[in-house]
Amino acid sequence: MQIRSFFWLLLLPLLLMAAAPAAPSFRIAKLHYGGGGDWYANKTSLPNLIRFCNQALKTNIDPEEATVELDSPELLTYPFIHMTGHGNVSFTEAEARNLRRYLTGGGFLHIDDNYGLDKFIRPEMKKVFPELDFVELPFTHPVYHQKFQFPRGLPKVHEHDGKRPQGFGLLYKGRLVCFYSYECDLGNGWEDLGTYPEDTPATHEAALKMGANLVTYALTQD
Repeated sequence: MQIRSFFWLLLLPLLLMAAAPAAPSFRIAKLHYGGGGDWYANKTSLPNLIRFCNQALKTNIDPEEATVELDSPELLTYPFIHMTGHGNVSFTEAEARNLRRYLTGGGFLHIDDNYGLDKFIRPEMKKVFPELDFVELPFTHPVYHQKFQFPRGLPKVHEHDGKRPQGFGLLYKGRLVCFYSYECDLGNGWEDLGTYPEDTPATHEAALKMGANLVTYALTQD
């Protein structure tokens, strides 16, 4: 009886450790940028994407998204940063330098045009990479062929100007450091069902799957 009690005393801490959830491996951050634009748009999008990734990809992302500013040293601690809004973006020279340092050092930025961002974000990203231009990625690019297959590129979530959805990239020394989803409203598709009555469950799922591909690609590319 004493031996059995002693055995359970030894085993109990191991059982408790096995039952306890593992600490999150990393966090995803939303970019808080200057200029007055609504960087805070799409309140439920990242929490939903994180939940989907943890379920579908078996990742261990912190369920709470972070918020990070461009000039913060914490910028360098996030493997994936999401940026959205409808316009009015402005980077200082110091912020552009820090963002370049982040992206050339292994970071990944997803910019999602929430309609109206395009004319602002292109000149600001030129401050970060004067030598680079956004190029449309071919549908054969690996970002469209991770766990989920998108042979026709980005899914279309919302209509604005009747344009097709396009995925643009900034390629630094052959590495995709920034993915820009345009005329797609991908982040809107991640939001809670019912936020936009016209969105179907199929649209919501397709948007989440494409978002999961972006996360996977950001974490696994060389």
